[in-house]
Amino acid sequence: MRWSDLGIYGAVFCLSLAYFGVTSDSSRSKPASAPPRTGNVAASSNQTAPQTTAAVTSRETAPAKAAEPEQTVWDIPDPDTLPDDAWGRTVRQGRDMITQTYAHIGPEVADETKRFAGNNLSCQSCHLEAGTKQYGLPLVGVYGDFPQYRSREGQIGTIEDRVNGCMTRSLNGKPLPLDSTEMKAMVAYIKYVSAGTIVGESTKGRGSGKIPELKRPADPARGEKLYAEICSLCHGADGQGKRVGVVGDAKGYEFPPLWGPDSFNNGAGMNRLISAANFIHANMPNGVSLEEPQLEPEDAWDIAAFFQSKPRPTKASLENDFPNRLEKPVDASYGPYADNLPAQVHKVGPFDEIRAEIKKLKAATN
Repeated sequence: MRWSDLGIYGAVFCLSLAYFGVTSDSSRSKPASAPPRTGNVAASSNQTAPQTTAAVTSRETAPAKAAEPEQTVWDIPDPDTLPDDAWGRTVRQGRDMITQTYAHIGPEVADETKRFAGNNLSCQSCHLEAGTKQYGLPLVGVYGDFPQYRSREGQIGTIEDRVNGCMTRSLNGKPLPLDSTEMKAMVAYIKYVSAGTIVGESTKGRGSGKIPELKRPADPARGEKLYAEICSLCHGADGQGKRVGVVGDAKGYEFPPLWGPDSFNNGAGMNRLISAANFIHANMPNGVSLEEPQLEPEDAWDIAAFFQSKPRPTKASLENDFPNRLEKPVDASYGPYADNLPAQVHKVGPFDEIRAEIKKLKAATN
C-alpha cells in the first residue's frame, strides 16, 4: 500500500505507545506459583500464532522441548458483570486506573499524595483497549507469569514489582506502595482479565507479534518522513500528542506524546527498537491488527527509530539494570554492554552481530 493511501487511515487512526506487558526485557521462567483460575476457559489448539516477544525470550533461556498447544480463544470477562461487592468494585477500580491512570495517580490530580505517575499517560496508552486487545500488549494472562525471574533486576520479581517497573519507566514516576488501594486494584484487574488462561501455556494474542528484522540499520531520517506523513496527524509534528483538555486538568491525552517531557523515559520498554517496531506494526495506525496491518515491517522499524531518537526524560541509575550483562536485550538503548560494539548498533541494529558476540561471551564463561 502506498503512503498516500495510508494518509487516509492516519486521519482516523493514531499511534499509541509505551509498555507494560511485553516481557522480552527479561529472561522469562515458568511461574513459581499462581492461584487457580476461574471463569471462562479458553480452548486449546495446535495451531501456531505469530511469535510474541515474550515467547522468543522464553526460548532463549529455556531448554528445548516439544511444542505445547496454544490457547486460541480470546474470551475476556467483563468487569461490569461483577456484582456490587468488594471484589467487583476493586476490579472495576483497577480497570479505571488502567484506562484513566492520569485521573487517579497522575501528576495533575488534586490530591498531591496520589501523584505517583510522572506523566499524563495511561496504562492504556500501550495496553490497548484496557489491556484486552490481541497483540496490543494485553494484560490477559500476565497474572500467571508471576513470580518470575527478571533479568533486568537479576532476581525473582512479583506482579507488584512489574507494575512498579512501569510506574517508574513508562509512567516516569515513583513506585506505588504495595499495600495501597491503587496497587491492589491494578493487580485485581490483571488477575480478573487473566481468568481462563492456563499457567505455563502460550496464549495466542499475547505480546505484539514478531516482524522480520532488518538486514540494515533502522533509518531515523526515513522514519521522520513517514512520521510526518502519517503519525503527525494525531501525535503532532512536534510529537507532543493531543490533550483532551488543557494542561493541569488531569484529563490526559486523546493521542499521547511520543517524546518530550510528558512521555515515557529512556528506561521504558518502548524505548527499545524491537519492542517498539513490533507494537507499531501490529497496532498502528490505531485500529489495525496483526492479521491485517497497514504498515510494512521496514516502515515500522524506521518510524520507531525516529521517535526513539528524540529527547525524553532520563531515568536515574540505568547502569544498574541487567546486572548480568549477558542477559541484556540486544536492543537495550543504554549501556553498559557485555560486548564492545558501538552503542548505535544496539539502538538501530542490525542485531545479529550483537547476538553472535553474546553467544561467544557466554561460551567463554561456561
